[in-house]
Amino acid sequence: MHFTSHTPLDDGVLEREFSLDAFTLDAFTGMLWMPPAAAPSSPAPLLLLNQPGGFGTRRMYPRLVARARAAAAQGFASVTIELPGTGDRPPLPGAEQTRTDLRAALAAGQRPSADVIDRLILPLVDAAVPEWQATLDAVLALPEIGAKVGFSGGVIAIGVRLAVVEPRIAAAGLFAGSYVPRRTMEEARRITMPLHVLLQWDDEGNDRQAALDLFDAFRSVEKTLVANMGGHTGVPAFAGEDAGRFFVRHLGRVGLSPSGALADSRGRTNDGSRHVDDGAT
Repeated sequence: MHFTSHTPLDDGVLEREFSLDAFTLDAFTGMLWMPPAAAPSSPAPLLLLNQPGGFGTRRMYPRLVARARAAAAQGFASVTIELPGTGDRPPLPGAEQTRTDLRAALAAGQRPSADVIDRLILPLVDAAVPEWQATLDAVLALPEIGAKVGFSGGVIAIGVRLAVVEPRIAAAGLFAGSYVPRRTMEEARRITMPLHVLLQWDDEGNDRQAALDLFDAFRSVEKTLVANMGGHTGVPAFAGEDAGRFFVRHLGRVGLSPSGALADSRGRTNDGSRHVDDGAT
């Protein structure tokens, strides 16, 4: 990981841009936001802020930095990466033809076929998840970052795959605002971690029933579905506050375990035990 800029924001949050070359992966870029209280003696829990597919960090920056600053106010560090096929990165193979097929189905008033959804989403998931894991390797090596990690945002299929394959993620806040491939539905049945799922009821680009079926497939003891009226970009401000409280319950704050005990950078509490999230509130 190579940091390329360090920008203090007016609320004390430190914004750091980076590039990462993970040997077997193409180099990619990202941004890390550190809350003011984060230090080696009081490491911050980490949120992975995933972006919608197809837009890129520059276009999404105002939303990302707002999410990161809200997370910092709760005591979290946040990191995002430029997803494969977005920004200045080369398009994923077959992506343009798949988008053409998607637009043709929507223009005809039809639901996109399962094949189109798989071709649209799964190549992004397959490429993005290893990059997120490489990012986790690099960020968790920083002494100001603690061991507790949460995933926040869409594309929901990326969050589901990471929840299945990445044991370092303790809780996930998922945005049900994208298409759901068949494989994602199967993977959901393997997930038992605490989940907080946000659904915009009138999202014109989302299959509401598929989102509800996906939520039903999760095997988590604690899973919450928050549905609000409105379209894809009409998420109310209080929805973010609800998600913040969810992550505080399961990840704690700077220097604190979810139980409130002081914790070191490996998640050990001051009574000598190691906090283990059992999936209960």
